[in-house]
Amino acid sequence: MALFAVYFFWGTTYLAIRMALESFPPLVMISLRFLLSGVVLVIAAVLLRAHLPRGRELWMTAFYGVMALGGGNGTLVFAEQWIPSGLAALFITTGPFWMVGVEHLLPGGKRLHIPMLAGIAVGFTGVLMLVAPAAFGSGFQASLLKGFLVLQLGSVCWTTGSLLQRRHPARAHPIVSGAIQQVATGLAFVAPAALIDERAVEWNPRGVAALVYLVVFGSIVGYSAYVYALNKLPVAVVSTYTYVNPVVAVFLGWVFYREPFGMREAVAMMMIFAGVALVKYWTKPV
Repeated sequence: MALFAVYFFWGTTYLAIRMALESFPPLVMISLRFLLSGVVLVIAAVLLRAHLPRGRELWMTAFYGVMALGGGNGTLVFAEQWIPSGLAALFITTGPFWMVGVEHLLPGGKRLHIPMLAGIAVGFTGVLMLVAPAAFGSGFQASLLKGFLVLQLGSVCWTTGSLLQRRHPARAHPIVSGAIQQVATGLAFVAPAALIDERAVEWNPRGVAALVYLVVFGSIVGYSAYVYALNKLPVAVVSTYTYVNPVVAVFLGWVFYREPFGMREAVAMMMIFAGVALVKYWTKPV
């Protein structure tokens, strides 16, 4: 049930982010979303008398959370100002490739094998099919190239933060650690939101409803389901959400915003999925 919650709810967050941006500047939205969801979860943890991290465990959990959530989700919010939500979801499917690369670079990480590199090459060929015509063709679209590069930076942040948190010994339950990470991310973006975001908040009912949806189903339900599934299932099984989320996001983007999706995008998506499948096949489940 937790994994299916991740499949569906995280797929819908791409559309919800685009809608929330109609009311909230990016940094304000990031700060509000994670502060609200994190505080709710921490209060629940206190009421349930769950162990809360302290000392080094607290600071390292918070740091990895800001890296993963702030860097990973924050870049997605900015990218959706420039590119359609469905396309953003497709660009993020490169995450497993970065996971393999970053893990290889960490001390004691797994070695890269030729079949894994071949899978990465297949996946990035699909990405090039999406990016190259618009970014380097006759109708140059700087926004698409910028969105792609920002999302790859976000994937590196998400991957690095997640792997480091996984290696860090913790007594707290994974959901409690996730709550601390969300509070830390929300607090980390308060000052930037106050100093940098120039656009005023527009209390659009649809934008506000989208933010509430992100807090409840994207963070409280979705992120908690993710860390719970990651604690109970093999990583290779949990990471299959990278196949399902883009399908949900592309469909909803087309329904609500008529975001373009044609044969080239479909073939590219299949190539990216094939590359991810090859990488997962040659990576032993942890």
